[in-house]
Amino acid sequence: MRKPASMWSLETLGRVRLSRYFYMREFLYSEIGNIHRIPNIPERPDLALERGRAFCTELLDPLEETFGRVAVRSGYRAPGLNRFGNENRLNCARNTYPQECHIWDIEAVPVAGASIVLPWFADQFEAGRDWRDLAWWLHDHIEYSEIWFFPKLCAFNLSWRPAPWKVISSYIAPRGTLLRRGAAPAESRAQRQARYADFPKFRALRLPGSGE
Repeated sequence: MRKPASMWSLETLGRVRLSRYFYMREFLYSEIGNIHRIPNIPERPDLALERGRAFCTELLDPLEETFGRVAVRSGYRAPGLNRFGNENRLNCARNTYPQECHIWDIEAVPVAGASIVLPWFADQFEAGRDWRDLAWWLHDHIEYSEIWFFPKLCAFNLSWRPAPWKVISSYIAPRGTLLRRGAAPAESRAQRQARYADFPKFRALRLPGSGE
């Protein structure tokens, strides 16, 4: 039987640094958890931290270095919290949904993800810019697994897996799947690059002493 997390242990978990720019605490906030008084605490903290480190280091850090602030809209969800959200139609996919990326600590499902906003692009999207400009930039620059875009603020689910699926979908028009798993982009690389020619220069993470 698992012991309930104490305030001290939860505070300690929140202080864990996942990458250069992100700490675990940023991913533990949940409106559903707060309103319905459901703790959002990992059942397997070791798995959540391991996968969260990979997600932040490989995907979020390069975005922060390139575009500035990355705003986390919805991060980690404990299995029980996510199940409650799904059963009560609170915009949570079922726990067994293949593309569910918010539950980081299911042992048999190595995945970690979050719903994020890039304010740099959100301003342009609100002014009418095509979400696919950002989608193809992400495709050409980071090793994502799944990306799913939403109409508000052009927020998108971004997920990491050890073996990326490379799937892009959207609820923004044109709705549907932009890139299926195992498929090649419909647009050529030159066409994709023309879409994001005015984007900031890509800055992958460079660690001190890495020689890069």
